[in-house]
Order: sequence, then structure tokens, then C-alpha cells
Amino acid sequence: EEAKAEKEPKPDPRPNGRRDDKAEKPRFMFNIADGGFTELHTLWQNEERAAISSGKLNEIWHRRHDYWLLAGIVLHGYARWTDIQNDGAFGVINEPFKGEASKGNFLEMKNKFLARRFKLLEQALVIEEQLRRAAYLNMTQDPSHPAMALNTRFAEVECLAESHQHLSKESL
Repeated sequence: EEAKAEKEPKPDPRPNGRRDDKAEKPRFMFNIADGGFTELHTLWQNEERAAISSGKLNEIWHRRHDYWLLAGIVLHGYARWTDIQNDGAFGVINEPFKGEASKGNFLEMKNKFLARRFKLLEQALVIEEQLRRAAYLNMTQDPSHPAMALNTRFAEVECLAESHQHLSKESL
């Protein structure tokens, strides 16, 4: 009976009964749930928008490149930028820099970018872990706690400083 069940065609879940010739490509899914505490998601949105609108998905650094950068660090080690770039499995990391290869300080510029990008990813991953731990311990914010008023005070001071910025320029 099992062999018979395997030979029978399975019902098609599509309402029109037709099969699509194109197999759906699985959508790339990689996320760091940093709760908006870093600018990572804003960067990802802007980069992905630019990559899709220009049609240069591999030539503009975005979320997929960050994934492969982290995978390279896991395999080769922290700050081993040259080893990661030379590994054929992580060739996608080199794509966004192909247009800059003619510049004199190309390798230094590329390594500095990778270091800055990893620092941002590392920061987001640390925050993600802190949020996960807080959720696990059922920790919540007490809105009446004095520390919660710090953000409001900071915003007020920042606004005041910006509005009086012209005074310092005029005094010089």
C-alpha cells in the first residue's frame, strides 16, 4: 500500500490546477532582532532598496553580504579579513568592491569597511542576546522609574543644543 501511495499523483494545492513551470526560489531570510537599538535595519532597508532598484543585488552591500561575513568570521576567526576574502566559498563578499579595485588603498579600505560592518553586526547581536535574556526572565520596563525619564531629558537637551548652535558659530 505504501508503494502504491507513493505512485499516485499528489493533489495540486493551486486553485487553477496548473503547475508553474518556474519553481519558486526560496526567499533569503536572515535577521538580527536588535529591537531598533542600532541602525542596522535602517541600513538594510536602504541597501536592499538600492540593490533591487538598480538590479545590482551582488554589487551593493546588503543583508546577504552581512550573513556571509558572519559565516566567514565563524569559519576563519575574528578579524581574519584576508582569509575570508580569499576563501572561494565567501566570494559574494568581494562582489561589492569590484568597482573599487583600481584604487591604491583598495585593500585597506575594504578591510576597514569589513571591520566597521562587523562591529555594527556584533553590537546588534549583543543587543539581540540581551533582549532574549530579558524576555526569558520576564523583565519589563517600569515607566515610572527615573531612568525612563532620561531619554526624554536627553531629547530636550539635544533639541536645545541644536537650536542654539548658531550662537556658538556667531561668537567665533
